[in-house]
Amino acid sequence: MQTAEKKWFIAICTCLAIGTFLLYLPVIHNGFTNFDDGLYIPENSHVASGLSWQNIVWSFTHVYAGYWIPLTWISHMIDCQLFGLNPGAHHLINVLFHAANTVLLFVLLVRMTGALWRSAFVAALFAWHPLRVESVAWACERKDVLCAFFWMLTLLCYSRYAQGQGESSPAHRSLGKVGSSSSSSSSSKSSARFRFLSSPSYWLALLFFACGLMSKPMVVTLPFVLLLLDFWPFQRCIASGAATFLTFQRLLIEKLPFLALTFASSILTYYIDRHSTTASSFGLVNSLSRYLRYLVKTFAPINLAVLYPLPAHAPIIEAIAAAVILLAITLAFIYCSRRRPYLLVGWFWFLGTLVPVIGLVQAGYQSIADRFTYLPCIGLFIAITWGLADLFQSARARPLLAVAAFASLSACAVLTSIQIQYWRNSITLFRHTLAVTKDNFVACACLGQALDANGDDQAALPYCKEAVRLNPEYAPGQLYLGMVLSNDGDMTNALIHLNKAVQLDPDNLRFRYNLGKILLDHGGTDAAITQFNAAIALDPDFAEAHNALGKAYLKEGNLEHAADQLTRAVTLSPNNANFHYDLGTVLLRRSQSAAAIAQFREAVRLQPDYAVAHENLAVALANEGNMADAINHFSVAAKLQPNDPEAHFNLGFAYLNNHQPDLAAEQFMAELRLTPDESKAHYRLAQALRDQNQVPQAVNEYRQTLKLAPGFDAAKKEMDEILAAHAQLR
Repeated sequence: MQTAEKKWFIAICTCLAIGTFLLYLPVIHNGFTNFDDGLYIPENSHVASGLSWQNIVWSFTHVYAGYWIPLTWISHMIDCQLFGLNPGAHHLINVLFHAANTVLLFVLLVRMTGALWRSAFVAALFAWHPLRVESVAWACERKDVLCAFFWMLTLLCYSRYAQGQGESSPAHRSLGKVGSSSSSSSSSKSSARFRFLSSPSYWLALLFFACGLMSKPMVVTLPFVLLLLDFWPFQRCIASGAATFLTFQRLLIEKLPFLALTFASSILTYYIDRHSTTASSFGLVNSLSRYLRYLVKTFAPINLAVLYPLPAHAPIIEAIAAAVILLAITLAFIYCSRRRPYLLVGWFWFLGTLVPVIGLVQAGYQSIADRFTYLPCIGLFIAITWGLADLFQSARARPLLAVAAFASLSACAVLTSIQIQYWRNSITLFRHTLAVTKDNFVACACLGQALDANGDDQAALPYCKEAVRLNPEYAPGQLYLGMVLSNDGDMTNALIHLNKAVQLDPDNLRFRYNLGKILLDHGGTDAAITQFNAAIALDPDFAEAHNALGKAYLKEGNLEHAADQLTRAVTLSPNNANFHYDLGTVLLRRSQSAAAIAQFREAVRLQPDYAVAHENLAVALANEGNMADAINHFSVAAKLQPNDPEAHFNLGFAYLNNHQPDLAAEQFMAELRLTPDESKAHYRLAQALRDQNQVPQAVNEYRQTLKLAPGFDAAKKEMDEILAAHAQLR
């Protein structure tokens, strides 16, 4: 590469990185969605508790959320370790991975083809296309950008191996000329076939491929792409000017380790999904129509949605049209492959990499998904870019082609910016999804749940009912409807739908947990304990269930069992302030003030604005005789809750016991400004005034106490005593 080209190369890398970063930067203002984000990050105790050896072991030894993706879990753990559960930071890491993938794609294409500007356009189109938004703006789709990162590294290492000097070095070529015996010739051929085993770049490529599979099994098609790249641009399928069986055999042999990993990953994925995937009765029909829909979405990226529902009937006409179009394109590209091999490579890259998600075996409720195009679209963009560049290669056509490229990238950037806004939160996301899709029961249920979580039960109820009407067998829809009805006070119907959700998906520990919480809140303690135990049986490390079970035992008065379960919850999720607070509460009730203090201190360390934890910490400190520290925490609680009368009373009472009646009086008066008829506050204010020798004011407060609570004997006795003492002094 010449000096000028190097400068352009560096400039393009910089522009791609910065442009991609700035385009997607607004996602840092987006929150987690209620569609899988909770399952992956905040509700996953192993992820939410950050990076630890125990959590790393879990990531490699457990299947969770239908995947074995240990590197993805570890990446989320690192985020939680560094940033906690701040959604903006998690989104930012996705943006950085996407920007890195963009630069790596550009570097890869330049290395493979030497075409600087074509490579730049493909990389920019990949980065800024609206179909990428789902993979970047959806926190739980870290697996997409992470597996693509390892995909790019794999191809870069393979490129170095395939284009390396070791591929046809004089030393290797001379092996065939030494000696004349057939055994020597055979040995030379055998050595040539397995020459790849001595290449560090080859082994690095294999390692990165394994990492990709441990990020998301979508990359299983990578060995197929390596064979395509051998055809073009590496041209390794040709030996001495012609393709030979021995050449192809050698290329296939060197792919065997990759194919072995693909086979292992495919078997594992099938084993994991064997209960959740179903062979579609019109799988091939669906697959053909989906290829066509992906093509349409690529060229017209409008009305994008987080979930496109499955069609009620087989789209026969669409499938026939798709078959004709796909066959025509395939035959045309095969015909052109001798002169324009990139057409065949790009087209089969697109077709092949979509195979795992094209719907031959249906998993989930989506017909297609924007995120599934993250890697496949690269092949399509290569074919389009190289094809148009060759078609319009004359000097007159180049400016026109440049203008068209700029216009297309600008349009993509504008559409991407708009699409990012829909991912602001679950409400905006699913309102948009319902606006661009029909009969979408998943979107109805998620929007209903989001509105319910936002405190708008009345707006949530119609969406949840519609979700159940569209698909009564959709378990989350039944769950969300039950939760909304529960919040609305209709417990009879709420329990019908909640139990229906558990019946539809009995192995869903979250369903059992939510049913148990609602039962506990409405007095069904024994039934709640049953559900929490069932959830724990499904996952012994389910921290929230241990915590809820501990609270259920506390409600029954079984403090020992409560302490055991709450201790287990804290052990599993040590960064959860609520868990520490709940355990501290039980320990305080068991008169273990010192242990309770430790838990409350940890709760307020993790969450400094946790007012009730400050209050209980102050109570425990007061029990231990540490009034100065207790007053500090009562004071923090009162500042955090300036409109809470109880907070002012607690601080005032602490001041009173610490012989600071002037400060105590201020707090009792603050409480009375909020609740003028609180007899207890009048009584304590009277004591504070009495201790300051403000007799008339104290008597007035005692009288106000007796007016509000005529049977308050202590107040009457103290008032009589102060009046008698005052009379003697007079």
